[in-house]
Amino acid sequence: MTRLVLVGPPGAGKGTQAVALSEKLRIPHISTGDLFRAHVGEQTPLGQEAKRYLDSGELVPDSVTNEMVRERLAEPDAKVGFLLDGFPRNTKQADVLGEILGEVDTELNAVIQLQVSEDVVVERLLSRGRSDDTEEVIRRRQQIYVSETAPLLEYYADILVTVDGVGSVDEISARVLEALRDRT
Repeated sequence: MTRLVLVGPPGAGKGTQAVALSEKLRIPHISTGDLFRAHVGEQTPLGQEAKRYLDSGELVPDSVTNEMVRERLAEPDAKVGFLLDGFPRNTKQADVLGEILGEVDTELNAVIQLQVSEDVVVERLLSRGRSDDTEEVIRRRQQIYVSETAPLLEYYADILVTVDGVGSVDEISARVLEALRDRT
């Protein structure tokens, strides 16, 4: 059973790698963004609560996100393993994930960090051409990521696998799979 968390700065290619790796490892890719969209679209009670925050431009509280992840990890396809993308974002969420996994007597195999320099990420995001992707905004997001994620990397230090996130999708996937070979 392969149970992974994928972390990296905005623009590191987490979503692209998550899709590629979930196919290669035959485990579901669980993205908090997808969970939010699904719950909001289906107008579930959690979705309605999340929508109130999203509509006002606020972050969805951990309690709502945690419950969405708890429900998703209880689904049958996640019993064979999973690849979490966008969760946990902080050590409190990591504690909750530990509790969820502990309830079914399991734990994570690895936390994969895609390492990409800030300049490369800025260049990637600027090339998307989105109006809200100014260099200043992108660099601010990078600073927020570093300040929020540094404690998470320390939290998972004993299972952290850092992989160079620069290269083709296949090159990066191959690096990740090679790094995981001893852990799953």
